[in-house]
Amino acid sequence: MRDFFSPDGWLNVAITNLNDFLWTYLLITALICCALWFTFKTKGVQFRMFPEMVRLLGEGTQKDGKHHISSFEAFAVSIASRVGTGNLAGVASAIAIGGPGAVFWMWIIALLGSATAFIESTLAQLYKRKDKHTFIGGPAYYMQYGMHSKWMARIFALLITITFCMVYISVQSNTIVNAMHKAFAIDPTLMGGILVVLSTTCIFGGIQRVAKVSSILVPIMAVLYVLLAIFIILTNITQIPHILALIVENAFGVEQFAGGTLGATLMNGIKRGLFSNEAGEGSAPNIAASADVSHPVKQGLVQALGVFTDTLLVCSCTAFIIIISGVYSNTDANGIQLTQSALQQEVGAVGPTFVAIAIFLFAFSSIIGNYAYGEMNIKFLTDNKRWLLFVRIMNGAVMVFFGAIASLDLVWSLGDLFMGFITICNLIAIIYLGKQAFFLLDDYRKQKRKGIKSPEFHRSQMPEIEKDIECWE
Repeated sequence: MRDFFSPDGWLNVAITNLNDFLWTYLLITALICCALWFTFKTKGVQFRMFPEMVRLLGEGTQKDGKHHISSFEAFAVSIASRVGTGNLAGVASAIAIGGPGAVFWMWIIALLGSATAFIESTLAQLYKRKDKHTFIGGPAYYMQYGMHSKWMARIFALLITITFCMVYISVQSNTIVNAMHKAFAIDPTLMGGILVVLSTTCIFGGIQRVAKVSSILVPIMAVLYVLLAIFIILTNITQIPHILALIVENAFGVEQFAGGTLGATLMNGIKRGLFSNEAGEGSAPNIAASADVSHPVKQGLVQALGVFTDTLLVCSCTAFIIIISGVYSNTDANGIQLTQSALQQEVGAVGPTFVAIAIFLFAFSSIIGNYAYGEMNIKFLTDNKRWLLFVRIMNGAVMVFFGAIASLDLVWSLGDLFMGFITICNLIAIIYLGKQAFFLLDDYRKQKRKGIKSPEFHRSQMPEIEKDIECWE
């Protein structure tokens, strides 16, 4: 059955060509320009306020007993979506196609893109609405209530639901299936069926269960994986200067330029970096809006920290493991199986097994985290519960199984295509509304300079848009 979705199929070829056009001529330029603009206008918020990000994350673990999702739980769900196949399989694909230099561009898009992540999550907090037990919001909400563009809001809500509840789910499922097949020789169809049962059971529990599961799973699995990477790095510490030099040389190398691969290095680094950290994509703001905080900037800073955690920490771990092993240059393996081969080279036969278990936890938490985004946007589009049921079935069953039987190239091409669509839509909105986030950041900094430990925001502070803000009485 998997041959039907082969890499040489007409569907995959058409999607790949469209992706190349979209990313080469539009998205990379837009992402970098927006990241530079927001970094300049916020005076480097991602660097200057890094200690405050860490402090707020610790503060966010405290909960007042209400139904509202805490700042830390919102952070954990967004990390559940970020930390997954992009960190283990995506980094491997970027290196396999673009070489070690792709890692450098992943770092750059994370360092600059965290400012973009701050803007979009701050706006999501500003325009959030009251739901039954929590808050709800995201790009669709700030497009409708901030830009007063209902048509744009509905297009985005539909696109992000398709992207996260359907397309990205197939990427996560495909990665799990390939990892399990290499480690344990489990039949992809059988593994797909198991995933359908597990994901459907969890997804039907709703956003509250997703938040609880993610806040437990994500820290555990991330710490274990990072500890293993640190062990490998320490045992090969003498190679680190050479590896860093290799990454930089490949990012700007004359050899890559002469061979025509410099563009592939840059494009794959940025694409896989964005897939992993989601800065500017418009996904994290959906869960950022649900957090109960006293000032919109608080959650904006916490979500900006998530970009650092994802790319500079977890993605770097995978990159160092693969480059230290050297297997990327003498194997046809790609995606998660390349990461497994690299770990097998470094720690022996236990490597593929560890990665299979780790990617199951990473990607499975991403499946349920991605569903949370879809649920929020379906609620924006309609009150009809039958559509929510339809999305849950498509998410937990249909697309999980599709990912299990489709080729790696097809699911990643689909992911890149829809990631491009929602990113373009979101970037237009946050550029238009950026001045409101700048105002909020200035207000937060003024309160901090006055010695106020926990700044507060009231909608009366922005009288020109007060009627468009539902919360923040």
